[in-house]
Amino acid sequence: MKYFEVAKWEFLEKVKSKAFIISLVLMPLIMVVFGFLPGLLASKPDDKPIALGVLDETGKILTPLSQRLDEKYRLPDGRPNYVLRNLNEDVSFGELKARANKLIASKQIEGYFHIPATVYDSGKVEFRAENVGNIRISERFSRTMEEVIVEQRLVSRGFDPTQIKKLMADVNVKSIKVSEKGEEKESGFLETFFSAYIMIMMLMFLVLTSGQLLIRSVVEEKSNRVIEVLLSSCSAQDLMAGKILGLSALGIMQMLLWGVIGLGIAMKTGTDIFSLESLLLSAVYVILGYLLFSAIFVAAGSPVTTEQEAQQITSYVSLILVFPIVLAVPAMQNPDSLLIRVLSFIPLLTPAFMVLRIPIQMPETWEILTTIGVLIVSSVFMMWAAGKIFRTAILVYGKRPTIPELIRWLRMP
Repeated sequence: MKYFEVAKWEFLEKVKSKAFIISLVLMPLIMVVFGFLPGLLASKPDDKPIALGVLDETGKILTPLSQRLDEKYRLPDGRPNYVLRNLNEDVSFGELKARANKLIASKQIEGYFHIPATVYDSGKVEFRAENVGNIRISERFSRTMEEVIVEQRLVSRGFDPTQIKKLMADVNVKSIKVSEKGEEKESGFLETFFSAYIMIMMLMFLVLTSGQLLIRSVVEEKSNRVIEVLLSSCSAQDLMAGKILGLSALGIMQMLLWGVIGLGIAMKTGTDIFSLESLLLSAVYVILGYLLFSAIFVAAGSPVTTEQEAQQITSYVSLILVFPIVLAVPAMQNPDSLLIRVLSFIPLLTPAFMVLRIPIQMPETWEILTTIGVLIVSSVFMMWAAGKIFRTAILVYGKRPTIPELIRWLRMP
């Protein structure tokens, strides 16, 4: 049980450090800022009316467009969100465009829409502005303009306008998740996506923040000649296993504290994005995944001798976690596809893909048990490999070992 003593020492030594205590508070703040601030800023309503120009060559769209915008979009104080300015004059289009551009330059209008006479056939409208990155304006005007144009197309073919409004009424589709037990729960795409995304991001933050700590700890052990005294009282396997378990326990404690904070916020705000079964099972995969990555970091850090090499190793291993995020949407759309199921059995990808699948469609029991077994076996193997590599690496200085040399070290008795 010498590895337990090593783990206990590593945990107690690091948990009392100022860097760890600061990270307990700082990391949740960073996650909240990154996760919620962009959405809050994007959804924040405008504080004053926005003036926009319209060059309407049809002469039929500006008025109904203005009326619809007034009905749909208002500021908190009741004023219209958008004020439309008719830019039509009896001059050439080139001159109209030049005058409109001057209005933009002088800040009299934010931008202007050019609605050509062929819009009923082509459906093409141009928007010119100094800032064309305002997605809210583009999206709202595009949708409202489409409603007006479609309605006028139908009227021109003899349809009743009142009937048209009824026919064009919005359809709201409500998503209801049905469990294997037949229980129903209202659940939308964003709710399902974020319940999986939060767990993946938590694993990524743990790996990114702790990976450098793990490798640096190994480098310090190699450079410190006290290691020879340690190895005289315990084996390299015990030392590496203890280091992995101790520092992993530190990261897992961080995750649990952050999880408690997150659950407290969710309960306070009435947000319910996790079922208890999904949360507990996802936590198992995150913990086992973190333990595996910790073992990989220690094994990868055993041959290196400098901080620069340690940083390179950290970045290479961390990139593996990006791959599941790239495939997050396809995995959510078809979690039972052959590709996603096969990727779920690759140890480095297992935690992320299983965490993605669990909230969407619970995998079969044999898949859950098998993937958990794969993670446990992989973690134990990497702990053993880290000890074997470290045992030889402490005696080698001056050059980085090659892959064949590492394999030979693993085979050594």
